[in-house]
Amino acid sequence: MAGDVEMLLDAEAVAVFFDGTVTDPQLDHPEGLAIHPDGSVWCGGERGQIYRLDADGRSLVEVASTGGFCLGMAFDTTADLLYVCDLKHAAVFRLETATGRIERFADGTPGGTIRIPNFPAFGPDGALFVSDSHAFGDPGPGVWRIDLDGRAELWYDRPVVFANGLAFDASGGFLYVAETFGERVFRIPVRDDGSAGEREEVASLPGWLPDGLAFDAEGNVYVGCYEPSQVARIDPSGRVDVVYRDMTAHTLAHPTNVAFRGTSLFTANLGRWHLTRIEVGVDGLRLPAGG
Repeated sequence: MAGDVEMLLDAEAVAVFFDGTVTDPQLDHPEGLAIHPDGSVWCGGERGQIYRLDADGRSLVEVASTGGFCLGMAFDTTADLLYVCDLKHAAVFRLETATGRIERFADGTPGGTIRIPNFPAFGPDGALFVSDSHAFGDPGPGVWRIDLDGRAELWYDRPVVFANGLAFDASGGFLYVAETFGERVFRIPVRDDGSAGEREEVASLPGWLPDGLAFDAEGNVYVGCYEPSQVARIDPSGRVDVVYRDMTAHTLAHPTNVAFRGTSLFTANLGRWHLTRIEVGVDGLRLPAGG
């Protein structure tokens, strides 16, 4: 218990995985993160840094930089390429993980302009889906679909109150979306022709600001909440539980994106200079979807 909050896990299951407050390079308020098949943890910084942290959490290197502000990131099926959303440049960048070569990949054209590309997720068809947060306080569309040649189309064009984290379920038939300032998670059916269906509500989260999403192998979706500093879990029936809430906002300090490595759920903490590991006891769903 933490105050009057009932939690699924106690403090022993939660720990700082890497504290980059005074390291060189410094881990600069990470928001996005992704797990490489070799176990390394990749994350971004608020000045465009892209970091690689060894699997044991001991060695941090800056691989490249967008020169902007890194948000969500995702590996492709080979993990040879890392796709990174950038707030400052309003674009998605593509990084060659072996060489550190980075290039601007997509910004929405010719189908329009992505306002705030926030989080990328690969669909079962191999295309990259990117949430567009549009603007603070100004709902707008929605979710983009980007082919691997960079050609983009607005896939879900209905208004969303700050579209944020994305995650496909195991079937690849639904794309789950964190609607941050709508304080909810919803999902979009993927029709047989690949187009977007009408949204379906998954869970209302009054008073919470959901950010990142990740599925486990049992169909539960985990939600990194920027506020309050916690991780929640939504089971397949729609039941919502608090996995762990940090009343001090230190070990979990405004967590944003979340990602699995085995049964460990990692969180990026925008409010600190560190990453947190939570032992949830259930394997994460394999990524990318259909990979």
